[in-house]
Formats: sequence, C-alpha cells, structure tokens
Amino acid sequence: MTPSPYKSKTLAAWLAVIGGTLGFHRLYLHGFADRLAWLHVLPTLIGAIGVLRMRELGQDDRLSWLLIPILGLMIAQAMLHAIVYGLTPDERWDSRHNPGLQPRSTGWGPVLAVIVALLVGATALMGTIAFGGQKFFEWQLEGTRAQSSSLPTR
Repeated sequence: MTPSPYKSKTLAAWLAVIGGTLGFHRLYLHGFADRLAWLHVLPTLIGAIGVLRMRELGQDDRLSWLLIPILGLMIAQAMLHAIVYGLTPDERWDSRHNPGLQPRSTGWGPVLAVIVALLVGATALMGTIAFGGQKFFEWQLEGTRAQSSSLPTR
C-alpha cells in the first residue's frame, strides 16, 4: 500500500479561504469522492443567483432576500473551516491527515490564512445577519401597513 500524499495545513487553510464556498478544501483533503465537498456547490450557486437577481431586479425582489443570506452563510462556514485548519496544532494535523509521514512545521502561512478568514468571515456573517434582519423587518412592516390600510374607517 502506498502512503497518501502529504496534506499541507497551509494549503488547506488557503483553499478554504479562496474556494471554501465551493468545497475546494474538502476536495483537497478527502478527494473527489467526498460528498460533503460537492454539497457546497449548490447553496453557493443559490446565493449567487440571489445576488444576480438583486442586481437585476433591485432590492424589492423578495426571492433575492431569501437567497443572498445563503451565500453569506456559505462564506462564513468556509472561513470557519480555514480558522479551524489554521489553528489546529501541527502534531494533530499530521496525525490526522499525514499518518506515517515525517511531521513538518507550517510556519506563518496558516496564521495569515486565519487572519484573512477572520476578517472576511466576520464581515460576511455580520452583513448577512444585518441584511436578513433588515429585510425581515421591512417585510413585517409591509404586512402591517397592508393590514392597516384594509381596515374600515369610522
């Protein structure tokens, strides 16, 4: 049996930052047979469709209100993976992903990926919560206005 190729913690963390919404980090670590990696694509595309709809139809498109937060959550989960990968101790990383191979020190690469992931992930998550909350309350306000305008006057 041939040993599996070395899995770099630095590369895994940066793949999660750059292409984590599409599951690139999981494809790198677990191969093309990983079903969870392929499940990243659909929600990311659904969220991207929401962004395109809003650009085309404007902010009043309710379907885009529902789709855009999906993209924000996919970005946030990808950044969370990058943070977990980058902060995993080298010994644990090597025992999990590189059994039987010579341990290697990773240096600053994963630390820089964690910094970028924290910035991008926090921004995406806060923006998603703010956008979703704003649209939810606007939707509630529209319902209240519609009910008050349909009430009979005395």
